[in-house]
Amino acid sequence: MTEPTAGERPGRRIAIVTGATRRGGIGAAICRALARSGIDLFFSYFRPYDRSHYEEVDSSDPQRLLEEIERLGVRCASAEIDLSKPQGPCELFDAVQAALGRPVVLVNNAAYSTQSSIASIDASVLDRHYEVNLRAPLLLAALFAQGLRSGDEGRIVSITSGQSLGPMPQELAYAVTKASLETMTTTLASELAKVGATVNAVNPGPTDSGWISADLRRELEGRFPSGRIGTPEDAARLVAFLVSPEARWITGQIIHSEGGFVR
Repeated sequence: MTEPTAGERPGRRIAIVTGATRRGGIGAAICRALARSGIDLFFSYFRPYDRSHYEEVDSSDPQRLLEEIERLGVRCASAEIDLSKPQGPCELFDAVQAALGRPVVLVNNAAYSTQSSIASIDASVLDRHYEVNLRAPLLLAALFAQGLRSGDEGRIVSITSGQSLGPMPQELAYAVTKASLETMTTTLASELAKVGATVNAVNPGPTDSGWISADLRRELEGRFPSGRIGTPEDAARLVAFLVSPEARWITGQIIHSEGGFVR
């Protein structure tokens, strides 16, 4: 029998969630949902990106989220890691192993997004999107898979944005790099089935996580049959199910959980 790694608690599952800088974001909601199901959490965050993309960012949010998760009765650790750097994924896995032990759940939630069109896109813009939206999730998935053991029932869930369902004007680099996660999902699901791991992706649709203006809110609300925009908790509940033992027969799926959103 293989001995647990440093800090690991036998019988307790450990999850990595990337991109949980803001307490009102999808990443933070996923952390809470997994913690409520008894999973120990390690989340990564990167405040420089959020400061440049959101009007209001509280630099204390990561620490406050960590304390909130610990109050739910599970272990929690975190680190500020720039996943756009080639060594970022390895730094993250080293930190997880040192703080908690060997992860059996990976949630690829971190993303990079700026406006770009066919008239404005260049190599540097495309590279920045590729580094975070595709390279980092794929390298994280590879590191994760290499550490799985027989009987782990590993879980990978990646957050997408419905790129295959329609065009995303003025978001060319974001659309093409995030869309690649769907191909990654179906291919890895086939590769990892032999070790009992599942790989899925979730498209939560337009989600009220801090980026929606008042004008856009009015426009979007009319396109949801329920009359409301999706919340981070809506996405988190689905992710929590997909990483649970009950979802062991679901793999290779891109689940468009958009509340009936009309495009």
